[in-house]
Amino acid sequence: MEINGKDDLKSPLLQHPNDVVITVPPLNQKLNKKTRTLVFKVLGITCSSCVASIEAAVGRLDGVQSVMVSVLQGQAVVKYVPEVITAKLIKETVEDTGFEVAEFPEQDIAMCRLRIKGMACTSCSESVERALLMVDGAVVGLALGEAKIHFDPNVTNTDRIIEAVEEDAGFGADLISTGNGLNKVYLKLEGINSPDDFTIIQGALESLEGVNHVEIDLDEHKATISYEPNIVGPRSLIQCIKEADCGPNTYQATVYTPPRGGETERQHEILIYRNQFLWSCLFSVPIFVFSMVLPMLPPYGNWLDYKVINMLNLGMLLRWILCTPVQFIIGKRFYAGSYNALKRKSANMDVLVALGTNAAYFYSIYIMLKALASDSFEGQDFFETSSMLISFILLGKYLEVLAKGKTSDALAKLSELAPDTACLLTLDAEGNVISETEIDTQLIEKNDILKIVPGTKVPVDGIVIDGQSHVNESMITGEAMPVAKKPGDKVIGGTMNENGCIRVKATHIALSQIVELVEAAQLAKAPVQKLADQISKFFVPTVVLAAFVTWLGWFIPGVAGLYPRIWIPTAMDAFEFALQFGISVLVVACPCALGLATPTAVMVATGKGASLGIKTVVFDKTGTLTVGKPAVVSSVLFSEVPMEDFCIMTIAAEGNSEHPIAKAVVDHAKMLLQKHESHNDQFTEVTDFKVHPGAGVSGKIGERAILVDRYVSENECLARTCALVAIEGRAAGAFAVTDPVKPEAAVVISYLHSMGISSVMVTGDNWATATAIASQVGIQKVFAETDPLGKADKIKELQLQGTSVAMVGDGINDSPALVAADVGMAIGAGTDVAIEAADVVLMKSNLEDVVTAIDLSRKTMSRIRINYVWALGYNILGMPIAAGLLYPFTGIRLPPWLAGACMAASSISVVCSSLLLQYYKKPLRANAA
Repeated sequence: MEINGKDDLKSPLLQHPNDVVITVPPLNQKLNKKTRTLVFKVLGITCSSCVASIEAAVGRLDGVQSVMVSVLQGQAVVKYVPEVITAKLIKETVEDTGFEVAEFPEQDIAMCRLRIKGMACTSCSESVERALLMVDGAVVGLALGEAKIHFDPNVTNTDRIIEAVEEDAGFGADLISTGNGLNKVYLKLEGINSPDDFTIIQGALESLEGVNHVEIDLDEHKATISYEPNIVGPRSLIQCIKEADCGPNTYQATVYTPPRGGETERQHEILIYRNQFLWSCLFSVPIFVFSMVLPMLPPYGNWLDYKVINMLNLGMLLRWILCTPVQFIIGKRFYAGSYNALKRKSANMDVLVALGTNAAYFYSIYIMLKALASDSFEGQDFFETSSMLISFILLGKYLEVLAKGKTSDALAKLSELAPDTACLLTLDAEGNVISETEIDTQLIEKNDILKIVPGTKVPVDGIVIDGQSHVNESMITGEAMPVAKKPGDKVIGGTMNENGCIRVKATHIALSQIVELVEAAQLAKAPVQKLADQISKFFVPTVVLAAFVTWLGWFIPGVAGLYPRIWIPTAMDAFEFALQFGISVLVVACPCALGLATPTAVMVATGKGASLGIKTVVFDKTGTLTVGKPAVVSSVLFSEVPMEDFCIMTIAAEGNSEHPIAKAVVDHAKMLLQKHESHNDQFTEVTDFKVHPGAGVSGKIGERAILVDRYVSENECLARTCALVAIEGRAAGAFAVTDPVKPEAAVVISYLHSMGISSVMVTGDNWATATAIASQVGIQKVFAETDPLGKADKIKELQLQGTSVAMVGDGINDSPALVAADVGMAIGAGTDVAIEAADVVLMKSNLEDVVTAIDLSRKTMSRIRINYVWALGYNILGMPIAAGLLYPFTGIRLPPWLAGACMAASSISVVCSSLLLQYYKKPLRANAA
């Protein structure tokens, strides 16, 4: 023991020479290190000795917690600590044992998402991006308020990334999630009596193969577990918790759905801005009344002129008392924002607000002190300018955060599509059903066998292993026709099973792809460029320079006696006289810039379609260019069978079918009966009814055999499906069924062409149908058989050609493309997800409104330019007068209170100009024509 130390005591007395001893760290030490699971194929494994040699070689490596190699699957699962060892070294170790490694992750890349606090403008987001790019191994995709970072865990980690945001950029940062976030389960823990119970549960979970990360909330008794779905699933995790060694205690765990990330913070932010605005109004409104209203009503405002000390009157004292809390308590966020901006060597809107309000406030303090010390000085304070400006800015911020909160609802709507429960089957070795269990959808694991009965939703993506049916996939693909499913076909989570019972083998979680696509598009989409911040970058230094030059231009000549002393008012010297001109320039310029920039930024966001100069409009087909529901457009008789008998037999045969084409045929046949004045409401019952998947239905009415067969080839060129009706083996007639084109579609496409805008159609339907519809409406460019990812890719391809693209769609499958487009337009009758993902909603579901939206946005931008003329006209005139340019010639000065009146006139003119949009008329009325 003296020679070898205490470590010898831990060695087993009897040890096989080929055994490998792996040191397991203590539980508390292990829990502090984040682990990752590496899954890859190993080629050439033939026996247990191969497995033993690989496990022994990898198990010796420092930082490897566990190794599991499967002979049957030819797969290795390694759980390791990235801080200690790299994935590359694990791969090299396996190869050194003489085996070939395949399907190995090329790069050890991790992903995390951060919520950035305090970002208000594009210069803020640029600062955060610069700080993150300085972190080695980080690649950033930044959206307003959130950052998605891909990084190499061997080079950096989430703590360093958060530190970079907080210290280098000056913003707060919270970790939202790590990994892709799709393979996570949220569990509510029960049976917890002490902190030791949490340690036991966490240790049990982290020792389980396939578990990447365990996060436990001690206060809420909740656990968030990231896992590898190929290795482990949520039911296994719950079972692991139940079986954890807890002595007399029994642990239980149930799944729960956590609130959407960021919703609490958003509501808190909205509440803060609302309260700050209301508190600001509580002080600012009396100030406005004391300075602008009561002095105009002599009998009622005379008490404000009561002299307290020397020339300091009661009105000025009250305005100072009320303004100070607004300036320094309510307005402190602008000081903090200015400090962070200046620290980053940039000037944003906060700098502009702080500059303007401080100029007005401290000049008013100077006036008040002069009045306090003099018995003859008369001056005008501008406390109302400071307080009212802060109030209006806070109102703008409040309205902005209210609007911003609506952007994330699309993802919440997607999660509601999957059913709450699913029927889980347990099969024996021969494939016979042993038991059926109803489980929560969140507990479904990969390779589970699920039973889907008619009229229920498919809970997860999977493959049909037994049974036949038609599945309505319109919510995902956008196409109205149900798709026939047989063993070997794939089904999509969230779609509706129509008329058959099928068994499905689960492959992965439903809707995850579309959720990820919408989320990625939102992150990749650049935030609206706020004009206030763009102006402030150049305007702030210009205004400060102009004010300083103005002060210098009056101070130096005044001291040198270059202008008459009589120009300087009583109780003032040259310094104060010059300072008044400089302050006037600041007070005039800053509020004007803010009043101009903030509403313009909002209007630019609304009318951004025109500002981007939309050159291409991409249309979805089903539900957008077409009605979205099958209908019979023509019918014909081939035999001497009377129309009444023909319709009655068709209704009897098709009445038992759930297929949309069958329903359309039945509805049309009933309409024909009414047209031929048939009063037969009792339809003959059909016997020997059979469904022929992908072909039609058949049956017997009395002794007559009826067959309704789908005949496609001759009608597909017209985007029609022909349903043939045969009686006793002979064709008696046919119904041509199609998804009709909307009546206004062709006129809208033609009008867009006249506006210089090209039209493109993107659809998941087949090429023949897509081409037929495109030729009917006049579209030249078509992309068919395109999935949701493909639609978003087509949008990006068009954008890469230098074209600004608008997308018009209605389905869930359109949501990634709607977000990816420069302007997304959702049909009002479309799905909630599409509507939430779009920028513009066409409330009446009329395609004429596509033209209206583009034309109105152009008119709006034109009106903004006119508003610029009004606002800038006042500013161009006001700043030289405020600087005293006319004073030497006319004796006219522009004190800040008069400048405020000019700005009010400017605002009135801008509002009146904008109100002219009320007389806007739609450029296209296809239905009226």
